[in-house]
Amino acid sequence: MGNKNTSKTRRRPSKAELERKEAIQRMLISLGIALLLIFAAFKLGAAGITLYNLIRLLVGSLAYLAIFGILLYLFFFKWIRKQEGLLSGFFTIFAGLLLIFEAYLVWKYGLDKSVLKGTMAQVVTDLTGFRTTSFAGGGLIGVALYIPTAFLFSNIGTYFIGSILILAGALLISPWSVYDIAEFFSRGFAKWREGHERRKEERFVKQEEKARQKAEEEARLEQEEAEKALLDLPPVDMETGEILTEDVVLDVPPIPEEEWVEPEIILPQTELEFPEEEEGSDDEDVQVDFSAKEALEYKLPSLQLFAPDKPKDQSKEKKIVRENIKILEETFASFGIKVTVERAEIGPSVTKYEVKPAVGVRVNRIANLADDLALALAAKDVRIEAPIPGKSLVGIEVPNSEIATVSFRELWEQSQTKAENLLEIPLGKAVNGTARAFDLSKMPHLLVAGSTGSGKSVAVNGIIASILMKARPDQVKFMMVDPKMVELSVYNDIPHLLIPVVTNPRKASKALQKVVDEMENRYELFAKVGVRNIAGFNAKVEEFNAQSEYKQVPLPLIVVIVDELADLMMVASKEVEDAIIRLGQKARAAGIHMILATQRPSVDVISGLIKANVPSRVAFAVSSGTDSRTILDENGAEKLLGRGDMLFKPIDENHPVRLQGSFISDDDVERIVNFIKAQADADYDESFDPGEVSENEGEFSDGDSGGDPLFEEAKALVIETQKASASMIQRRLSVGFNRATRLMEELEMSGVIGPAEGTKPRKVLQQ
Repeated sequence: MGNKNTSKTRRRPSKAELERKEAIQRMLISLGIALLLIFAAFKLGAAGITLYNLIRLLVGSLAYLAIFGILLYLFFFKWIRKQEGLLSGFFTIFAGLLLIFEAYLVWKYGLDKSVLKGTMAQVVTDLTGFRTTSFAGGGLIGVALYIPTAFLFSNIGTYFIGSILILAGALLISPWSVYDIAEFFSRGFAKWREGHERRKEERFVKQEEKARQKAEEEARLEQEEAEKALLDLPPVDMETGEILTEDVVLDVPPIPEEEWVEPEIILPQTELEFPEEEEGSDDEDVQVDFSAKEALEYKLPSLQLFAPDKPKDQSKEKKIVRENIKILEETFASFGIKVTVERAEIGPSVTKYEVKPAVGVRVNRIANLADDLALALAAKDVRIEAPIPGKSLVGIEVPNSEIATVSFRELWEQSQTKAENLLEIPLGKAVNGTARAFDLSKMPHLLVAGSTGSGKSVAVNGIIASILMKARPDQVKFMMVDPKMVELSVYNDIPHLLIPVVTNPRKASKALQKVVDEMENRYELFAKVGVRNIAGFNAKVEEFNAQSEYKQVPLPLIVVIVDELADLMMVASKEVEDAIIRLGQKARAAGIHMILATQRPSVDVISGLIKANVPSRVAFAVSSGTDSRTILDENGAEKLLGRGDMLFKPIDENHPVRLQGSFISDDDVERIVNFIKAQADADYDESFDPGEVSENEGEFSDGDSGGDPLFEEAKALVIETQKASASMIQRRLSVGFNRATRLMEELEMSGVIGPAEGTKPRKVLQQ
């Protein structure tokens, strides 16, 4: 009866208890093995020496490395198993070392015909004598690896095989792949080759400079000798040929003071030869200043003015990329789409995965999975480029965990723009890490748009700094418009400015009109000289300078920069839009280029006519797809990350390119500006000065006879249509309601239209 009760009360151990029991057993076994290994490592007593020799019998003279590896695995086996490639890499390195140690033992003792016996004899001698003095090579495991390897590749070849195994194991343990190492060496070789070419070119230039200086010195010495020979000749009477020994005194009667007249000093007049005009031409003469100007001793800013690069560690991204490749393939497979990830390019801000879909997979199916992929990858947003232009692949751009800042100095060093292309500007780094530059003279105008904080103003500062790094004040001039008063005011008083930075929106419209007038003047000048563009005109000037003693100054390029277009469009939309359209249509050949920036990319700021005449665009991060379509005519900018992440769509490409813009700090800008100011003072051109404007100018002016600049246009419109209403004037002249109402009042006071009669339309009194 008692046995029956005992059997009833006995219960089976739970799963947790069994696991705890197994864990205790494992821990005790691990401690026991570790204790034995410690005895062997420190050779404590006869037991420790014997254990150490037994381990040597297996792995030879690598016993300490084997003991250390086993101890690490016993206490950190969970962490070691999680590290991909750690175990396999360690075993590969260990095998390579065993081969090399065994090959050395065979060579040292001449054991070619008795490898196994010789190796065992080395250890057994120590084992029986309780000592550890002899070299044991690679032990029995080393013998097993050495015999087939030496048979195939000889003893010397075994060293190469062992070294290859060690390198392969190091690659397995490291976070880098073979592709990463090959890319590192290829970049290093490319940098070395570029430096070699640069040094070769510098040596060639120095040799030419030395040869030129030597030729000039020889010519100077010859001229001095000739002048000295002439001075040494005695004076000769020009009539008789007699050599004179005394000073010659010419008998010239004095001129009375009352008859003496101060001679007129006539300066040399040099003008370019223009073709003669036909008689009866009513065109006014184009007045251009061709007076020779004093050469400016100007030194271009150096790259040392900018802060040095900070090292970037993207090793963490490489591990994430390997994981994301598996996640992408698994996610596509879960939706029934078979794809393979061909390659992954790690950029400064995003990583681009190039995916190859299987035959029969529609591209739209991949493009529609953007949100699902973002969920699977735990990414902020995913942009899909389907397909990649020029490739039969689909690009999936995933944001990096950390954005690597691209400094202006780093981008400038990598871009290697040509010094003669004054408007070739490095803009940013592509996803594959290459620097991307553009030539503003080929764009020929640029629209930059993005929301607040997206990096728009930093990009504009980078563009200005790039031009200042390459151009002297006589080569490029700036017209800067900054209604916000804080972004471009730092450039005041530099010699490159035509006028001080314009901050008044009402003055800005007049300043743009001055640029339009300059464009027209240049075209008239080109017609006079018989050239088609500014390059042809400057070539004529160089040709003239080569033939004439009096040098002329070529026409400079003009870059118009508007940092906030929205403010100008609010104040004087029609005048600003007309000026931008005219410059966009004709200014390229005249050497005038525009950079328009705005943080409000809406259709009332970036109108259709402006977009048609400014074909190159840069879109930074925006809030909606509508804004992206306003800038680029397609979606994509709403998925950008900010902080310089941009889509660049030049005139010669159909699809935008994603770039990470460079960062230029305020200190860098201040240093380059101070460097330029220290060399030359500002030389403003009064012909571009917009003059003073009243507070009400641009909206309406007081007066009874059409004080508004649009009064005559409104009057002509009303007389032509025989209709008068504020809404019609507002619509046809593109003005605000307040201004249209004021124009109606002026038309009434001038007697063009009658007074208001309730809801009836006003009568037009003039025909």
